[in-house]
Order: sequence, then structure tokens, then C-alpha cells
Amino acid sequence: MKDTHTKILFKYYSDYLDEVVSETMWAEIIDLEKGLYKLDNIPFFGPLIATDDIFYAEYDEIEKKLMHKKTIQNSGNSIVQIAILEKGFDKGIIHEKLKLINCITEELNDTFFAAEIGKEVDYSLVRSLLTEYESQEIIEYAEPCLSEKHRTDLLKN
Repeated sequence: MKDTHTKILFKYYSDYLDEVVSETMWAEIIDLEKGLYKLDNIPFFGPLIATDDIFYAEYDEIEKKLMHKKTIQNSGNSIVQIAILEKGFDKGIIHEKLKLINCITEELNDTFFAAEIGKEVDYSLVRSLLTEYESQEIIEYAEPCLSEKHRTDLLKN
């Protein structure tokens, strides 16, 4: 992976944390000379980028790392954030339900995880699932990076 991927620093304001955060994520090297990379991680805190998006990064002298500068091409994938509110709730239930509709999840800790919604997934199914748990006050969710394709999925219903 070291030959084809590199770590990139993302700095952005997180609505979830209500502060500027730094998050380092893996990216596939597309064109080193042009500074083009493809995100190969699920972001946790809500930069406006999703897995498989192509972006431009350059070396930052202050941070001493490659740093995301702008997204060049959206993949059509989306990212949602899920916070477990109910103590003792088995979050594995939601992980499994998302997996059944072809969504990948990645945990930050016991009460917070992010999900990648692939462009081929009908987002109205995901929203319906999450809204059901949110209405029971089991979770809260946010949609920091919702693709045009997934916005369109919601209009069809």
C-alpha cells in the first residue's frame, strides 16, 4: 500500500465537534506530479469529500505534510455520521442493516461511526433506516457529504 497510497492531512470545520479539526486519511496516488489523489478512507468528522473522490493536495510547509486543497471530481458516494445516544444499544444492529444495503461503516469509538454510501445505493433506503432509529432517540445522524445522485434519490419518493 505504501507504493500506491499516501496519508493526506485534511483540515476543516466540523459541525459535529463545533471546531476546526485535522484528520489524516489514506489516499491512492493518481498523479504525483499533478498532486492528484483518490480518497481511500471514510472521513469521520465531515469534510466535504467522500470515498473515491479525486482531489488536489500539496505539501504544506507549516504542517510538514501533504494537505488537501480542493476536490476535483466527485465519485457520487456520500458519507453520513451516526452518533449512538441510547446507552447499551447494540450498534452492531445498525452496522448490519447498513451492510445489507451495501454500505460500509467505520467506527471512531463506542458511540460514533461514519458510513460510506456508494453511488449505486438508493439513499432513500438509508435515510429511512436512520430516520427510524432517530425517531426512537436511539441515534442522531448527519449528512455532511451528500452527493447529487443521493439528493436525487430523495426526490423520487
